[in-house]
Amino acid sequence: MSSKEKPTLGGTRIKTRKRNIAAPLDPAAFADAVVQIYLENAGDLELVAKNVESSDLNFSRYGDTFFEVVFTGGRTQPGTIKSDEGERHPYSVLDCQPKRETILPSVLYIQKILRRRPFLIKNLENVMRKFLQSLELFEENERQKLALFTALTFSQKLSGLPPETVFQPLFKDNLVAKGLVLPFITIFFREYLVDNSLDDLIALLKRGKMEDNLLDFFPPGRHNDECLSEHFMREGLPALVQYHEKKIFEVKLKEMKTALTTQIAEETDVSEVIETAKQHVKVANLPDVEVVRILWDVIMDAVQWSGKNQQQNANVALRQVKTWAGLLNVFCTSGKLELELMYKVQIQCYEDTKLMKLFPEIIRSLYEQDVLAEDTVLHWFRKGANPKGRQTFVKALESFVNWLEEAEEEE
Repeated sequence: MSSKEKPTLGGTRIKTRKRNIAAPLDPAAFADAVVQIYLENAGDLELVAKNVESSDLNFSRYGDTFFEVVFTGGRTQPGTIKSDEGERHPYSVLDCQPKRETILPSVLYIQKILRRRPFLIKNLENVMRKFLQSLELFEENERQKLALFTALTFSQKLSGLPPETVFQPLFKDNLVAKGLVLPFITIFFREYLVDNSLDDLIALLKRGKMEDNLLDFFPPGRHNDECLSEHFMREGLPALVQYHEKKIFEVKLKEMKTALTTQIAEETDVSEVIETAKQHVKVANLPDVEVVRILWDVIMDAVQWSGKNQQQNANVALRQVKTWAGLLNVFCTSGKLELELMYKVQIQCYEDTKLMKLFPEIIRSLYEQDVLAEDTVLHWFRKGANPKGRQTFVKALESFVNWLEEAEEEE
């Protein structure tokens, strides 16, 4: 092997990779550039949109600043809605009249911008949240404009705008207590319903997790159902009153059903269950028809079925009917309510294969326990209106009806 020294790289410079140096943030220059576009085009939003789209402005970096300029005419100070230094334009959302026709063009303008730059939807969400949680810092007419803008934004279905995050600031206790949220949400509801149905509004409220919280928009002194009904009726929104009443009704039905289901499952004495039912009916002012339907549901829901053993299922079902016939008897106080019970039994036997063949036996048991009168059974047999499985059930009940008719003739 050679004893010569190997060459070295002494004195050679080793190159290192240069790091990317980010340009410093300059939202003021960006805001001034956008304001200049507004001023040069005298607020004509069609021309403003064209110039914005053809510009080389860095929207991905200054998206929030862009929407501050759209809303207020210029840049706002960090963490507030106060105007910052720099140029401003007089064509912003807050400079418009608080009318649909003056604010809608701004919404359509934003919609056009978002089609080209959909990533800006997150920035729109940020700025809307910032302004809504600062409602108390705006003047009353400015809050009206924000409410109109918010309603029109969702009415125009700007893709990707999440109601659950936009609306969350409206539940801030201090804003509600000061009475700022109720006028805002009232304007929002009224404007949204101009172009959309109540079902659309309810779907939006559900997405925003607000469908059960209408009362939460009312200040503490007015946080009750009566004030809600009075307010929305006065504001020309009777559909919302009806919706709220329906929700209350559903809650009361559920509470009654839960209480009775628990008692029946625990085999509480019939007299106690009857008393519980009466209390719920009185407090909730429930219609008699709904009460009969609930009672049948809770009685049958408590049955412990035994898999595929049809005979055992039949015995359990009939035993349940006999056990709780006294409960049904207290509330089936007219031929109309007895007929409603028969329809309820008919529908359940039609929809539940375990009960399909039990219809005539259940009806006979209810008759023998004095829950159903002979006239009710005969009326259902001759003129029953519900078509579900009727032909099958009429045929199955024929022998029992013949027996009733023969007994009637003998008398």
